Amino acid sequence: MFFMKYVFGFLVCTCLIFISTYPSNVQAQQKYTIYLDADFSGATASSLSIQQGINTALAEVDHQLQGIKFDVATKDHRANSLRSKRNLEAFLADERALVVFSGLHSPPLLANKDFINENKILLLDPWAAAGPITRSSSTENWIFRLSIDDSNAGSFISQKALEQGFSKPYLLLEDTGWGRSNKKTMTQALKDAAIKPVGLSWFNWGAGKNHAKVLLRDIKASGADVIFFVGNSAEGATFTQAMVELPQDIRLPIRSHWGITGGDFTEKVSATQREKVDLQFIQTNFSFLNDDLSMFAQRVLALAIESNNDIKNKRDINAQTGFIHAYDLTRIMIAAIKQVKLTGNKNKDSQLIHQALESLEQPVQGLLKNYQRPFTPYSKDNPNAHEALTIADYSMGKFNKSNEVVLLK
Repeated sequence: MFFMKYVFGFLVCTCLIFISTYPSNVQAQQKYTIYLDADFSGATASSLSIQQGINTALAEVDHQLQGIKFDVATKDHRANSLRSKRNLEAFLADERALVVFSGLHSPPLLANKDFINENKILLLDPWAAAGPITRSSSTENWIFRLSIDDSNAGSFISQKALEQGFSKPYLLLEDTGWGRSNKKTMTQALKDAAIKPVGLSWFNWGAGKNHAKVLLRDIKASGADVIFFVGNSAEGATFTQAMVELPQDIRLPIRSHWGITGGDFTEKVSATQREKVDLQFIQTNFSFLNDDLSMFAQRVLALAIESNNDIKNKRDINAQTGFIHAYDLTRIMIAAIKQVKLTGNKNKDSQLIHQALESLEQPVQGLLKNYQRPFTPYSKDNPNAHEALTIADYSMGKFNKSNEVVLLK
């Protein structure tokens, strides 16, 4: 009897030890987390739309790849580069964190680019547009972008403005790395067209309306016939409101970067106010508001509604750019993962996915287009290697009376 009790007790203890250790190990092996490091405070619409796009693409594979579950963890950097770096450090410390998606703002990526590449953080960029983001100063380049590239954006905005008959542009840019990269490309594009900007003014985040009015009056006095604006939603709303409140003969057309679409611009600047300003901005050339949605796009929209509680119809997808780019980029990431054999080791798997992203064997259907090997190995002689889009994928857009972004043919 004693022997049987001893054996039974031994088996129970062994089972308890097994139960206490085995499931947690298996669970750890079966999960990877995607970090979304974005501004959920000041540019909420853009960040939420990126999250929705990632979730919809993951839903197509039931959030699982090779038996490993994938989920999304949101990290709010509040447009602060130091806070973004802390999120990146948390990512490095998290053994189950595999990939980082970035948000709308370029400055956090510009400030932390070397840190990202030195630590081999696999980062996918579905919005931030500053040109240097994907151009590494070393052989290590871990940032992949599917978005507008400011190396081309300035040229595109300038080209479209000149096609509309403007010839005296004034540059009104936010004083950040993003603004400075656009100054370079816009100035060069205008130079190629034998045009020199009438003037240049810088502004900081949080610029006030009175300051904006003074600047706008000075711009009008310079003889400019159009303003090239580079800024985010908050400052875009301030300058647009200031323009509306000026006498009609002082108001100038605005051709803007897309930063104004990533926040609450349409809540601050009503449709009635927007009718008083000629405002257009750069976009990429797909929208769920198109009348001729393909069967593929219709299926994606249906899945988006099914997978996201806050989407009831296509008009609930605010800041569509974020959704569209994040969805396409997640599909490309999934294709890269399917091309390799995951090991469960974060460092090994991120290296495998990095290599696969640069050498995709099969095309990937997206909302914007069918991607044929969107990325290639990076080198200084191949500066566009980590850019999935080209200038051919851009268009101009505007807000309609329903606060929606519509593309201009």
